Amino acid sequence: MRVAFLNPQGNFDPKDRYWTQHPDFGGQLVYVKEIACALSKLGIKTDIITRKINDNNWPEFSGDIELYEGFDNLRILRFQCGPDKFLKKEDLWPYINEWVRNIIEFYKKKDEMPDFITGHYGDGGIACAMMSQSEKIPYSFTAHSLGALKMDKIGINSDNIRDFERIFHFSKRLTAERIAMHYSSVNFVSTQMERFEQYGHPKYSEYIDVKDDSHFKVCSPGVNRKIFNETSRNQDVDFEKAFAVYKKPLIVLSSRIDPKKNHIAVIKAFAESDELRKNAQLMIIVRGVSDVYKDITSLKDTEQKIVTEWLQIIKKYDLESNISFFNAESQSDLASIYRAASHYNSIFCNPALYEPFGLTVIEAMSCGLPVAATSNGGPSEILKENGYKFGFLFDPEDINTIISTLLHSISLSEEYSKFSKLSISRVLEKYTWKNTAENYLKEIKIKISEFKPAEIDLSKFLETIK
Repeated sequence: MRVAFLNPQGNFDPKDRYWTQHPDFGGQLVYVKEIACALSKLGIKTDIITRKINDNNWPEFSGDIELYEGFDNLRILRFQCGPDKFLKKEDLWPYINEWVRNIIEFYKKKDEMPDFITGHYGDGGIACAMMSQSEKIPYSFTAHSLGALKMDKIGINSDNIRDFERIFHFSKRLTAERIAMHYSSVNFVSTQMERFEQYGHPKYSEYIDVKDDSHFKVCSPGVNRKIFNETSRNQDVDFEKAFAVYKKPLIVLSSRIDPKKNHIAVIKAFAESDELRKNAQLMIIVRGVSDVYKDITSLKDTEQKIVTEWLQIIKKYDLESNISFFNAESQSDLASIYRAASHYNSIFCNPALYEPFGLTVIEAMSCGLPVAATSNGGPSEILKENGYKFGFLFDPEDINTIISTLLHSISLSEEYSKFSKLSISRVLEKYTWKNTAENYLKEIKIKISEFKPAEIDLSKFLETIK
C-alpha cells in the first residue's frame, strides 16, 4: 500500500528547517511528518508531497526527492507549483492545479499511483479533490484550521472584507475547504470539539453534516517521545542552574509569535497581580533571539510589532525582573527547559485565543511539566475527560481567571508530583504518534474498501482562481 500526504505550503526537509520560525512552518508540518514517519514504520510506503522551490533564499527545497534517515519507506517529493520563488500559503491557490498535474505525471511514469491520498490545510485538501477526480483515488481531509473561524477571529465585516481578501484570499480558501470536506472519504480531526465547532461553522453547513459519524474520525496527534520525555539529559543541568536564580516556580510560554497565541494576556496578568509577581517568574521562549530586552531586529517585522507591544507593557509596569525571555535553539533544548523547569514546581502555559489541538501542551506534559491552558479548543479535551483532570483550564480572554488559575497551578505543593506523573501517563495512553498512525491506517483501509468514485465538482474553485 502507498499513502501520499499532499501539503504544498511551507516545506519539508530532513533537518526540519524553519519550523516555528515562519507561519507556514507550523504545527501542521510536524503533524504530517510524524504520522508519515510512523506509517512508514508500520510497513506502509509513504510519500510527503510538497512544493519545489528554486529560490536562493530557500536553497534547502530545490531537490526533487529527499529521504529521512532511518525511514526506508518514506520519501519527500517536491513538484513545481507556479513560480520558482518561495510563496506564502495565501498566494499558492492559482498554481495548485499545475502542481497536481505534475504529481499525477510523476506517479504515472513510475507506475506507482497511491492507494490513498490525504490533504492538509485547504490547499492540500483541494489538491486531493483534484487528484481524486482525475485518478479515482479515495482521499481524506485534515483542515488543521478553517478559514471561517479565522475570519471570525480577526473581525471581518463589510467595511474591511476587501482589505483582508487581498491579503488572505478567503474566497478561494473557503471554496477549497468546502469542496475538500464535502467529497472526502473521511475528515480527520484532532478532537470532537474541532469536529463540531470548526466544521460546524455556518459557512460550511451546506457542505458537511457534522452529525455524520461516517464522515469524521478523531485521530489525536502524538508527541515525539524520543525528544519530549521525562528522562534527564546532560544539558538539563545547565538549564536547572539558570532557573535556580529565580527562587520560585516558572510559568513557561512557548509558541509562535502571533496575536492568536495571546502571550500578551499572561503579561497583563503579571502586570495586574502582585501575588503572581511575588510567587512566579514568567518565562517566554523566543527562538533565535539572545536577549529580547536588548535587540529584536532578527525577528520578522510582524513579530517585532507584537514583541514591541509586550515590551511597552513590561516597561510601563516595571516587570523586567518578573518576566524573562529565553532562547531555545532546538526541540531538544525545549524538552530540556521543560524538564528543568519541572524541578521548581513550574508549569507550562498555553493562553491561545483558540487552539485547534495543542501540540505544545502534550509536548510539555510528556516531559512531566504540568499545564495550564486555554479552554478554547483542543486543550479542553487533553486536560479533562470523564470528569477527570490532567491539568488546568482557563478563559484566555478573562485576565482574572488567568491569574487565579496560574496561582492555583503553581501552588500545588505536594500535589505537583501527582500532576507531573499524570501528565506523562496521559501522553503515553493517548498521544503517541504510533497510536495516531495505527488509527489513521485502520480508517484508511476501511475507506479504501468502501470507496466508490464520484464526480467532484471543482468548477466553483476553478472560477475563483481565474
